[in-house]
Amino acid sequence: MRPKHLAIELSKLKPHPQHNVNLEQYATEGDLAAFFCMAIDQLDSVIDKSIVDIGAGNGILGIGCGILGANNVTLVEADSTVYRVAQENSDAVMQKYPVKIESINCTIGEDKNPPLVDCDIVVMNPPWGFQSSKADRPLIEYGLSLAASAVYVLHSARATHLIELGKKYGYECEIVFQSNFRLPPKYSHQTRKMSETEVKCWRFHKPGDMKIIDSDDE
Repeated sequence: MRPKHLAIELSKLKPHPQHNVNLEQYATEGDLAAFFCMAIDQLDSVIDKSIVDIGAGNGILGIGCGILGANNVTLVEADSTVYRVAQENSDAVMQKYPVKIESINCTIGEDKNPPLVDCDIVVMNPPWGFQSSKADRPLIEYGLSLAASAVYVLHSARATHLIELGKKYGYECEIVFQSNFRLPPKYSHQTRKMSETEVKCWRFHKPGDMKIIDSDDE
């Protein structure tokens, strides 16, 4: 599937309502989500894999992996309203693609974390901790604790703490890509204009499984 075609499929999903600023609910747009999912598939192949999407929102990243061929996808979302949106999107996608998608309503770090043991790849776009300091850490640490072969995290390009978090769980990390993340004016603290911020996609991997070759090393 071409990135454009995946982006079109993802644009058909019911959008993230983005109604809770405390949870830093900023939706991942279809084009960026498609690029993210295609990058995951290129580096770690999602075919027949079990994917966990933490802080899933409307499910766009996990569902994108499902469309690309993942066998099982689990969406973990804290907000009960957004969780129901993810369920609706999952039901629609499962009618078109041979993927099993389960949604779990759970606040990581507050509720009892779901004991997910069958997990090949973790994906997430967590809160970045701008509204509430360290809000990203429970989600990232939970994702790393699942011992997947790879953990993909979309985060602010300004983040400096991810390398040490990975080391704590036995992971090394590399930057898959850097891009712009569009921030529509959804909340009162924002201006009325669309803004952008730089993001990086981090890939946490077990030692020796680096996939991105730096041109300086060639």
